[in-house]
Amino acid sequence: MSPAHTQELSAEPEPVPRARKRLASASIDGRLPDPQARERNVLITHDTRCALDAVVDLVNTAPEDDTADGLANLPALHDFVRNHDISDVGTLSELDLSAVRKIRGRFAGIFAASDPRAAATLINELVAAAGTTPRLTDHDGYDWHVHYFAPGASVADHLAADGGMALAFFVVAGEQERLRRCEAPDCRRAFVDLSRNRSRRYCDSRTCGNRLHVAAYRARRKEAAG
Repeated sequence: MSPAHTQELSAEPEPVPRARKRLASASIDGRLPDPQARERNVLITHDTRCALDAVVDLVNTAPEDDTADGLANLPALHDFVRNHDISDVGTLSELDLSAVRKIRGRFAGIFAASDPRAAATLINELVAAAGTTPRLTDHDGYDWHVHYFAPGASVADHLAADGGMALAFFVVAGEQERLRRCEAPDCRRAFVDLSRNRSRRYCDSRTCGNRLHVAAYRARRKEAAG
Protein backbone atom coordinates (compact mmCIF):
# COMPACT_ATOMS: atom_id res chain seq x y z
CA MET A 1 0.00 0.00 0.00
CA SER A 2 1.50 3.30 -1.06
CA PRO A 3 1.92 6.19 1.42
CA ALA A 4 0.47 8.57 -1.15
CA HIS A 5 -0.70 11.21 1.31
CA THR A 6 -0.78 12.11 4.95
CA GLN A 7 -3.51 13.58 7.11
CA GLU A 8 -2.61 15.64 10.16
CA LEU A 9 -4.97 16.19 13.06
CA SER A 10 -4.19 18.82 15.68
CA ALA A 11 -5.50 19.19 19.19
CA GLU A 12 -5.42 22.27 21.37
CA PRO A 13 -2.45 22.39 23.78
CA GLU A 14 -3.23 20.68 27.06
CA PRO A 15 -1.63 21.35 30.44
CA VAL A 16 0.92 18.88 31.76
CA PRO A 17 -0.74 17.08 34.68
CA ARG A 18 2.23 17.23 37.04
CA ALA A 19 5.67 18.80 37.24
CA ARG A 20 8.57 16.83 35.86
CA LYS A 21 12.27 17.16 36.51
CA ARG A 22 13.82 19.02 33.58
CA LEU A 23 17.18 17.96 32.26
CA ALA A 24 19.79 20.46 31.16
CA SER A 25 20.16 18.58 27.88
CA ALA A 26 16.53 19.42 27.10
CA SER A 27 17.18 23.18 26.98
CA ILE A 28 17.34 25.16 23.74
CA ASP A 29 19.78 28.10 23.69
CA GLY A 30 19.78 28.00 27.46
CA ARG A 31 15.96 28.21 27.57
CA LEU A 32 13.91 25.30 28.82
CA PRO A 33 11.06 24.17 26.55
CA ASP A 34 7.58 25.09 27.66
CA PRO A 35 5.55 21.87 27.98
CA GLN A 36 2.36 23.96 28.22
CA ALA A 37 2.84 25.11 24.64
CA ARG A 38 3.35 21.64 23.16
CA GLU A 39 0.87 20.88 20.42
CA ARG A 40 -0.05 17.26 19.91
CA ASN A 41 -0.41 16.01 16.37
CA VAL A 42 -1.52 12.76 14.80
CA LEU A 43 0.11 12.13 11.43
CA ILE A 44 -2.04 9.70 9.45
CA THR A 45 -0.18 8.18 6.52
CA HIS A 46 -1.95 6.25 3.81
CA ASP A 47 -0.79 2.93 5.27
CA THR A 48 -1.78 3.91 8.79
CA ARG A 49 -5.23 4.81 7.50
CA CYS A 50 -5.51 1.44 5.75
CA ALA A 51 -4.52 -0.33 8.98
CA LEU A 52 -7.09 1.70 10.93
CA ASP A 53 -9.80 0.84 8.42
CA ALA A 54 -8.96 -2.85 8.75
CA VAL A 55 -9.06 -2.67 12.56
CA VAL A 56 -12.42 -0.88 12.61
CA ASP A 57 -13.97 -3.24 10.08
CA LEU A 58 -12.61 -6.23 12.00
CA VAL A 59 -14.06 -5.02 15.30
CA ASN A 60 -17.39 -4.38 13.59
CA THR A 61 -17.63 -7.97 12.36
CA ALA A 62 -18.29 -9.07 15.96
CA PRO A 63 -21.84 -10.34 16.44
CA GLU A 64 -24.27 -8.11 18.31
CA ASP A 65 -27.68 -8.92 19.74
CA ASP A 66 -29.39 -8.64 16.36
CA THR A 67 -26.50 -9.26 13.95
CA ALA A 68 -24.63 -12.35 12.84
CA ASP A 69 -20.88 -12.85 13.12
CA GLY A 70 -19.19 -11.15 10.18
CA LEU A 71 -16.42 -13.75 10.41
CA ALA A 72 -18.69 -16.77 10.71
CA ASN A 73 -16.59 -18.98 8.45
CA LEU A 74 -13.42 -19.26 6.40
CA PRO A 75 -14.93 -17.74 3.21
CA ALA A 76 -15.80 -14.64 5.27
CA LEU A 77 -12.17 -14.37 6.37
CA HIS A 78 -11.04 -14.72 2.75
CA ASP A 79 -13.39 -11.86 1.82
CA PHE A 80 -12.03 -9.70 4.65
CA VAL A 81 -8.43 -10.32 3.59
CA ARG A 82 -9.23 -9.58 -0.05
CA ASN A 83 -11.29 -6.46 0.68
CA HIS A 84 -8.49 -4.97 2.76
CA ASP A 85 -5.71 -6.03 0.40
CA ILE A 86 -3.86 -7.81 3.22
CA SER A 87 -0.69 -9.21 1.69
CA ASP A 88 1.69 -12.04 2.48
CA VAL A 89 -0.64 -14.19 4.62
CA GLY A 90 -0.33 -17.53 2.83
CA THR A 91 -3.06 -20.15 2.77
CA LEU A 92 -5.78 -19.43 5.31
CA SER A 93 -7.13 -22.12 7.62
CA GLU A 94 -9.64 -22.60 10.41
CA LEU A 95 -6.79 -21.91 12.85
CA ASP A 96 -6.35 -18.50 11.21
CA LEU A 97 -10.06 -17.83 11.56
CA SER A 98 -9.95 -18.64 15.28
CA ALA A 99 -6.84 -16.49 15.80
CA VAL A 100 -8.35 -13.50 13.96
CA ARG A 101 -11.49 -13.70 16.07
CA LYS A 102 -9.29 -13.61 19.19
CA ILE A 103 -7.42 -10.57 17.88
CA ARG A 104 -10.79 -8.96 17.13
CA GLY A 105 -11.69 -9.20 20.81
CA ARG A 106 -8.41 -7.59 21.83
CA PHE A 107 -8.95 -4.69 19.45
CA ALA A 108 -12.45 -4.25 20.87
CA GLY A 109 -10.88 -4.00 24.31
CA ILE A 110 -8.67 -1.14 23.14
CA PHE A 111 -11.71 0.78 21.89
CA ALA A 112 -13.33 0.20 25.29
CA ALA A 113 -10.25 1.27 27.28
CA SER A 114 -11.10 3.86 29.93
CA ASP A 115 -7.88 5.88 29.62
CA PRO A 116 -4.60 6.06 27.66
CA ARG A 117 -2.70 3.92 30.18
CA ALA A 118 -5.22 1.10 29.88
CA ALA A 119 -5.15 1.38 26.07
CA ALA A 120 -1.34 1.41 26.06
CA THR A 121 -1.19 -1.76 28.15
CA LEU A 122 -3.52 -3.58 25.77
CA ILE A 123 -1.66 -2.35 22.68
CA ASN A 124 1.72 -3.34 24.14
CA GLU A 125 0.43 -6.85 24.83
CA LEU A 126 -1.06 -7.08 21.35
CA VAL A 127 2.04 -6.04 19.39
CA ALA A 128 4.42 -7.99 21.65
CA ALA A 129 2.48 -11.21 21.09
CA ALA A 130 2.55 -10.57 17.34
CA GLY A 131 6.35 -10.36 17.29
CA THR A 132 6.42 -6.88 15.77
CA THR A 133 9.34 -6.41 13.36
CA PRO A 134 9.35 -2.99 11.62
CA ARG A 135 10.80 -3.09 8.12
CA LEU A 136 10.70 -0.98 4.98
CA THR A 137 9.28 -2.60 1.87
CA ASP A 138 8.20 -1.62 -1.66
CA HIS A 139 6.45 -4.86 -2.61
CA ASP A 140 4.12 -5.34 -5.56
CA GLY A 141 4.94 -1.98 -7.11
CA TYR A 142 3.93 0.10 -4.08
CA ASP A 143 6.25 2.87 -2.96
CA TRP A 144 8.33 2.51 0.21
CA HIS A 145 6.29 1.97 3.36
CA VAL A 146 6.61 0.24 6.73
CA HIS A 147 5.38 -3.23 7.62
CA TYR A 148 5.34 -3.99 11.32
CA PHE A 149 4.54 -7.69 11.06
CA ALA A 150 7.37 -10.20 10.78
CA PRO A 151 8.04 -11.96 7.45
CA GLY A 152 5.87 -15.05 7.21
CA ALA A 153 3.53 -13.86 9.96
CA SER A 154 0.02 -15.26 10.18
CA VAL A 155 -2.91 -13.06 9.17
CA ALA A 156 -3.76 -12.56 12.86
CA ASP A 157 -0.23 -11.41 13.70
CA HIS A 158 -0.25 -9.23 10.58
CA LEU A 159 -3.41 -7.48 11.75
CA ALA A 160 -2.21 -7.26 15.36
CA ALA A 161 1.16 -5.73 14.45
CA ASP A 162 0.07 -3.20 11.83
CA GLY A 163 -3.25 -2.40 13.50
CA GLY A 164 -1.73 -2.20 16.96
CA MET A 165 0.94 0.24 15.82
CA ALA A 166 -1.67 2.37 14.03
CA LEU A 167 -3.65 2.64 17.28
CA ALA A 168 -0.45 3.30 19.24
CA PHE A 169 0.07 6.55 17.32
CA PHE A 170 -3.16 7.89 18.81
CA VAL A 171 -2.08 7.11 22.37
CA VAL A 172 1.33 8.71 21.80
CA ALA A 173 -0.35 11.86 20.45
CA GLY A 174 -2.74 12.08 23.39
CA GLU A 175 -5.70 11.30 21.12
CA GLN A 176 -6.90 7.96 22.50
CA GLU A 177 -10.38 9.43 22.88
CA ARG A 178 -10.72 9.38 19.09
CA LEU A 179 -11.15 5.60 19.27
CA ARG A 180 -14.90 5.55 19.73
CA ARG A 181 -18.17 3.70 19.54
CA CYS A 182 -21.22 5.07 17.76
CA GLU A 183 -23.48 6.96 20.18
CA ALA A 184 -26.65 5.73 18.52
CA PRO A 185 -28.22 3.49 21.20
CA ASP A 186 -29.06 0.77 18.68
CA CYS A 187 -25.67 0.73 16.95
CA ARG A 188 -22.42 0.91 18.97
CA ARG A 189 -20.20 0.25 15.93
CA ALA A 190 -16.54 1.20 16.34
CA PHE A 191 -14.97 4.09 14.43
CA VAL A 192 -11.96 6.40 14.57
CA ASP A 193 -12.89 10.06 14.87
CA LEU A 194 -10.60 11.86 12.39
CA SER A 195 -12.40 15.20 12.64
CA ARG A 196 -10.20 18.10 13.69
CA ASN A 197 -12.33 19.07 16.67
CA ARG A 198 -13.17 15.54 17.86
CA SER A 199 -16.85 16.18 17.13
CA ARG A 200 -17.90 12.97 15.39
CA ARG A 201 -20.52 11.04 17.36
CA TYR A 202 -21.82 8.44 14.92
CA CYS A 203 -20.25 5.73 12.79
CA ASP A 204 -22.16 7.14 9.81
CA SER A 205 -23.86 10.53 9.92
CA ARG A 206 -26.05 9.61 6.94
CA THR A 207 -27.60 6.65 8.74
CA CYS A 208 -27.24 6.68 12.53
CA GLY A 209 -26.87 10.45 12.74
CA ASN A 210 -29.82 11.28 10.49
CA ARG A 211 -31.99 8.64 12.14
CA LEU A 212 -31.47 10.13 15.60
CA HIS A 213 -31.94 13.68 14.33
CA VAL A 214 -35.25 12.72 12.73
CA ALA A 215 -36.34 10.94 15.92
CA ALA A 216 -35.45 14.00 18.02
CA TYR A 217 -37.32 16.28 15.61
CA ARG A 218 -40.45 14.13 15.75
CA ALA A 219 -40.26 14.02 19.54
CA ARG A 220 -40.11 17.84 19.68
CA ARG A 221 -43.04 18.14 17.27
CA LYS A 222 -45.09 15.71 19.36
CA GLU A 223 -44.28 17.57 22.57
CA ALA A 224 -45.15 20.92 21.01
CA ALA A 225 -48.47 19.57 19.76
CA GLY A 226 -49.35 18.48 23.28
